[in-house]
Amino acid sequence: MRYKMYDEMMEQPEAIRKTFDAELDNMANISKIIESVDSIYLIGCGSSISTCYSVRDALASVSTLNIEVFTGYEFVYNKKLINGENSIVISTSQSGETADTLAALRRAKEYDIKTVSISNEPQSSMIKEADYPVITLGDTETAILGTKTYMAQLACLYQILFKASDYDNSDEVLEQLAGMPDLIEDLLKTTEEENKKLACELKDEDIFYCLGSGVNFGLAYKLAMTMLMEGAIKHACPLYAAEFRHGLIERAEKDVPLIFLDADLESDEITKRAIATAQDELEAKTIIYKLGDYADVNELLAPFVLVVPLEWFVYYLAHFNGEDPGSTRHIGKVRY
Repeated sequence: MRYKMYDEMMEQPEAIRKTFDAELDNMANISKIIESVDSIYLIGCGSSISTCYSVRDALASVSTLNIEVFTGYEFVYNKKLINGENSIVISTSQSGETADTLAALRRAKEYDIKTVSISNEPQSSMIKEADYPVITLGDTETAILGTKTYMAQLACLYQILFKASDYDNSDEVLEQLAGMPDLIEDLLKTTEEENKKLACELKDEDIFYCLGSGVNFGLAYKLAMTMLMEGAIKHACPLYAAEFRHGLIERAEKDVPLIFLDADLESDEITKRAIATAQDELEAKTIIYKLGDYADVNELLAPFVLVVPLEWFVYYLAHFNGEDPGSTRHIGKVRY
């Protein structure tokens, strides 16, 4: 059985290539604008907010850009906004119609704050209403997980913000980002079978804890919130790796599955300590995705690399439980 998510995973490299071919000059212009602002607000929900977390945490460790991340309604209710402040809002949404993200965009415009929208739908409200729209060319995505749109959106955020940053190695990151489609193509071929096997071994587990440090927290968030819970219909919880010893250490009993993301960042010192404790003292089912096992790239690009084997894992975890990993039971149907 092949699900729609399979086809959209395979389209990830081309989605980045097409987007960069069409939008690179536009993104360079936005980067120039960002160089002169005081604050950058990144807005998103679900997979989109995970891309915001990833790029925020990547740049927090190497640059002086002032970046804050909000869900849509958190931004709407933010009382610290100042009319005409020298800031910019970057709203992210696959559909361009996410109600809370769209509300945040409109609130920013009320305060005369510059607005950027990154969306996969060229006729969407967010694209039409933003001062500076960026269209990801992944074609409409059907599967709920967000694969090709996640990759293209994350790539745009990295391109725009690293280009605007004062990070000494930004040229290296951007050069490697340009080559990411080729690397992703290779990973799609080489990581399927091992993660299919892992999914079969863990198919009867009902809860997963997902841990990452620095740039990998955003991916841990996506893995738990929109991949395992929405796609594989499993209970899941994302945590910063440094928070392992608070709370989770009391629940990480023998045979409880813990998924760690390790990019060998400076902050991953604490990740490795958590892994050692989980394995040696608690005898938890410790699953480790290490950047170095898959690619030799700047550690700040880890989410682009590690998400591919994780996609295969979740795809087959859903399949072995009789679920379509791209379907949805309530999203888009339940209003609140």
